[in-house]
Amino acid sequence: MTQSKHRPAILFFTGLSGSGKSTLATGLESDLRAAGVLATVIDGDKLRTGLCRDLGFSETDRHENLRRATELALHLADVGAVVIVALIAPFRADRDLGARRAQENGVAFAEVFINAPLPVCEHRDPKHLYKRARAGEIKAFTGIDSPYEAPLAPALELHTDLETVEQSLAQLTSFTLALTRPVARVAGAAGARV
Repeated sequence: MTQSKHRPAILFFTGLSGSGKSTLATGLESDLRAAGVLATVIDGDKLRTGLCRDLGFSETDRHENLRRATELALHLADVGAVVIVALIAPFRADRDLGARRAQENGVAFAEVFINAPLPVCEHRDPKHLYKRARAGEIKAFTGIDSPYEAPLAPALELHTDLETVEQSLAQLTSFTLALTRPVARVAGAAGARV
């Protein structure tokens, strides 16, 4: 049981490479910490240089990458953290598994769709991945020759092609602080919550 003044939660950011997941994840982490919330980021790129460096990009390896990220997020939430998971996570079934695991463990879970159209993401292309994928140097790249299944009903959708980083971040911070606000107990009603 956590002693923090906020509820633990997992915010699962999904979207194409270049949509703004990492930028918004680190910005949200900073905003939450400034508000006194224990927060941490699990970033897909960093995950693949450590815990998941043995995995490739086959469909099976992508499933396993997401499974490991989910289990790590659950462990961090168990000690009271708000965990921001920033992965492409292209398959709905994998994201649904993360939501189910969080529910089984009593952890608040919110899927956040960082939505930017493919042409915008290709234009941004901060790591030149789309260029390499188009040239055939990277196989099974999400959005090019591997599918991305957009969320059907995300808890929050941010259109990073239409909003500034500051606008998206303000929405994220407000949403997260509301999600992690402690549930008050009704006086005289043991176990009742409002």
